[in-house]
Amino acid sequence: MQTARAVPAATVFNLRDLGGIALARDRRMRQGILLRSGQLSGLDTERDVAVAALGIRTVVDLRTADERQWAPDRLPSGARLFVADVLRDKPGVAPARLKALLSDPDGAEKVLGGGKAEELFAETYRQMVLSPGAAAAYRAFLEMAADPRARPVLFHCTAGKDRTGWATALLLLIAGASREAVRAEFLAVNPAVRAVFAPYVQGFLDAGGSPDIASAVVEVRPRYLDAALDAVDERWGGLGGYIRDGLRLPEPVVERLRAELAVPA
Repeated sequence: MQTARAVPAATVFNLRDLGGIALARDRRMRQGILLRSGQLSGLDTERDVAVAALGIRTVVDLRTADERQWAPDRLPSGARLFVADVLRDKPGVAPARLKALLSDPDGAEKVLGGGKAEELFAETYRQMVLSPGAAAAYRAFLEMAADPRARPVLFHCTAGKDRTGWATALLLLIAGASREAVRAEFLAVNPAVRAVFAPYVQGFLDAGGSPDIASAVVEVRPRYLDAALDAVDERWGGLGGYIRDGLRLPEPVVERLRAELAVPA
């Protein structure tokens, strides 16, 4: 299954170009207009030629206010920042606290042991679909992605796996990707994320932390995406209802996304 192309950036991790992912009717995602990544707090604009070459016009930051304060983005030259805070209704939930969750093995065991870590992340994915604040953030993001004047757009959260993963899933589903293609791209970020968080995970394990908790926190899992997709189906009867009644995305925006994100395969 075709997944996004990893961009070999020196100072931005988990950077991926969605171009090339297979869509329905012998179409594929256009290259060079929509990219996903982890946070940009470490971007070195002078030496990271791979990022400079992308010509990014808009950076969409999906993180909370606290995350943005602790690790503010460094923007590519010529780019503007657009904030779409997915977790503004519940800023303390797991995707915004990855490093904190890995810094206290005893506390993590109490809160996340016995399979509760996976449950917590699955519930977070449901809330990224059901929460009005999340819906507003994703609507704003999709409207930005549909604006040709804003592209190329680089969107990110902290690790580029959860909030960014659902944002990617939405783009792909609207453009006409199958759920199998969406799942493949969703899971394809795991090697990059594991590598970035390896020092934190090792410290967590060395201090007696549970490997099961660490993997549930750092990885994305099929169950997480399924939790979001199930919420879409249960609440709105499928993607169309979610776009119309959940996200309240204007039909012209949806049509523009479908027309402009896909090219012949």
